[in-house]
Amino acid sequence: MSESMYDVVQVGYGPVSKSLAIMLSRLGYRIAVFERFPEIYPLPRAVCIDHEIYRVLHANGLGRQLDEFTSPAPLYRWFNADWKELLCIDWTQESISGGQGTNFVHQPSVERSLHEVVCETPNVSLNLGWEAVGLKQTADHVELTVRNVETGVTRIVKSRYLVGMDGANSFVRGAIGSGREDLGFEADWLVIDLTLKLGVTVESLGIPLCGQYCNPVRPTTIVPGGMDGDRICRRWEFMRLPHETREEMETTEKVWELLGGWIKPDQADLIRHTVYTFRSLVADKWRDGRVLLAGDAAHVMPPFMGQGMCAGLRDVWNITWKLDLLLRGVVGDGLLDTYQQERAPHVSDVIRASIFLGQIICIPDVAEAAKRDELFLSGAAPPPAPFPILTDGLLDRDASGKPRGLAGQLSPHATVRLRKSEGRFDQIVGLGFLVILAPGVEASAISGSNRAFLSQLGARVVTLGDQPDDVEDLQTKFTCFLKAANADAIIVRPDFYIFGDASGDQGVNSLVDGLRAQMNSFGFEARAARAVA
Repeated sequence: MSESMYDVVQVGYGPVSKSLAIMLSRLGYRIAVFERFPEIYPLPRAVCIDHEIYRVLHANGLGRQLDEFTSPAPLYRWFNADWKELLCIDWTQESISGGQGTNFVHQPSVERSLHEVVCETPNVSLNLGWEAVGLKQTADHVELTVRNVETGVTRIVKSRYLVGMDGANSFVRGAIGSGREDLGFEADWLVIDLTLKLGVTVESLGIPLCGQYCNPVRPTTIVPGGMDGDRICRRWEFMRLPHETREEMETTEKVWELLGGWIKPDQADLIRHTVYTFRSLVADKWRDGRVLLAGDAAHVMPPFMGQGMCAGLRDVWNITWKLDLLLRGVVGDGLLDTYQQERAPHVSDVIRASIFLGQIICIPDVAEAAKRDELFLSGAAPPPAPFPILTDGLLDRDASGKPRGLAGQLSPHATVRLRKSEGRFDQIVGLGFLVILAPGVEASAISGSNRAFLSQLGARVVTLGDQPDDVEDLQTKFTCFLKAANADAIIVRPDFYIFGDASGDQGVNSLVDGLRAQMNSFGFEARAARAVA
């Protein structure tokens, strides 16, 4: 059976796919989702989201879900066997995106809420229990063959583009012939999720709020797991030692043996326990024609930075605005070449940072752990690398091609006021390309031809200030950010990354010229001219 053409078909239905379906459907596109399992996976996996992803989901209308199922993260502390602090990562500080750096989340609750949104969206066709078994491309569409796992019936589904988000063992990745680079980390860990019984608290248990116990006798992770209604969720992770088997680690007896020093059966309900192999893999090809990979299909990483799900959500946020321009006919599909250029180096840097942290804790040898302790306690150990920014793709560049100034950094976000409306910047100003001008810089500084280009692109010019049509920077966050960079303007991409910054009228116009030149390289000017004709 053949069906009519969809704008985008999605393979897989985890949190990354649910989010992409919501992002694209909000823009009016027809989406079909195919998932081989007949039911939604009900158990916890990811436990935190960072400030950037919190902003992304909020901007896509999911603020209620976030506020209901997330809680602010405490300090992330790393201890040796004697409970001396080796490292402390402050997740509580105010972030560039507004609010603190990280929030813990109960993933099943969030996914149920996302699923409800998907089911209420008329332009999303959700198909559970359908396995992808064939894929081919033509010049203008993709054909996906899916098979019903219960009846064996097959059907062919056509779409203009397809995104594979079908996990680490992705069918789509294999279908496009993509291999994977191993960045060199592998370890087995037993992951245990529990809910505390009513009346039991973290304080009464005497356990760290959020930490890594770097004891070579048994490297252990102890972190929040979000809130399931009024129940507190907690996670323990125990590294499998060389003399232990996976089968042994997964017995209930072994689970409570390992938990025994921390928590007892009468204090918590066991939700699930399983051994995961933490690995570090990045696909070598994220796009083949009209087919894209995202999430675990494109990369997997150790969990020590809490970035696995966040990385997948960055993927689909990057995909969303680029597919929007393509599907609207604004640019050619060369713009999709920037997807891997931007995301692969970024996620590879995140994975390396996770490996750095993993190598601190994954030391089962007492003598090697003592050397590590001495290095960190003496202050001689290198700190974790700063969180990565974009280093390639659609960015302002100098004559050598290197991104310059603020290009590639995340843009600020805060509470603002426009006329009588006050709230989150993204809600008040809106999404898309933005030119943000410092107080005192007039929109008239932008030339007529550049204003015409920005209008064709759908970009907004935002003037900061206290005049009637200005956006009032209530927390002075934007103003201080621009002042610190000696910038009169920044151009912000739809995914909140900065294209570039400039000072002076000439510099601002040169910056817009640079964006126009890059967009024209993807066919923007020719398509705009045809649209006018």
